[in-house]
Amino acid sequence: MADETKRNPSDQQSAQGGVAPPADKAAIPEKPAPPAAAAGGHAAPPAKPTGPAATPWEHERVARLKAAYGSGIKEALTYLGQNYLIVNKESAFDVLRAIRDDEHFEYLVDVTCVHYPDREEPFEVVWILYSFAKNERMRVKASFKDGEKAPSVVAVWPTANWLEREAFDMFGVEFEGPPDMRRILLPDGWKGYPLRKDYGIIQQDDRWVQENLGIESGQ
Repeated sequence: MADETKRNPSDQQSAQGGVAPPADKAAIPEKPAPPAAAAGGHAAPPAKPTGPAATPWEHERVARLKAAYGSGIKEALTYLGQNYLIVNKESAFDVLRAIRDDEHFEYLVDVTCVHYPDREEPFEVVWILYSFAKNERMRVKASFKDGEKAPSVVAVWPTANWLEREAFDMFGVEFEGPPDMRRILLPDGWKGYPLRKDYGIIQQDDRWVQENLGIESGQ
């Protein structure tokens, strides 16, 4: 029997279906270099991507309202297809009534709030309106200080009575002149307003729970 040609053990392993020998080092791609270090020796954080931004809302309706109320209309903006006005709190009631009567937004969808604790006027009241004739929504926003009353629109949309009570119940924002300003979701004696940013996610009125439910905690 003829002598077989001597092989490297790794070549024999490859021939038998094992691991192939490593390729030439020059053909192996090098790992990408790490990002350049910022001052202090730490890698610079990636740039924050820019998101959509509100842009001016130009519409004949806006022009009519600005002509009627002047500086009472602070801004008219649109954001991702949502149109809204930012108005002075002193003009809010008159602007809202005009939007119903003259612009035919006859349906009040909601009255709600947003809490911005760091602002001088931390409560932004938002009225969401809808026009059946136009199949269109718009929002009206006005800002208020803590303890300052927002105008009630029950005289314009009677269903605002329930919506304003909910805004009061969750945020503590009172409205001027509604027929009923009691809580609507929580009991009358409850302390605190759950949708304020300074109200903990599992916070509760322990005293009310103990006195009315006879237990230490509702959690």
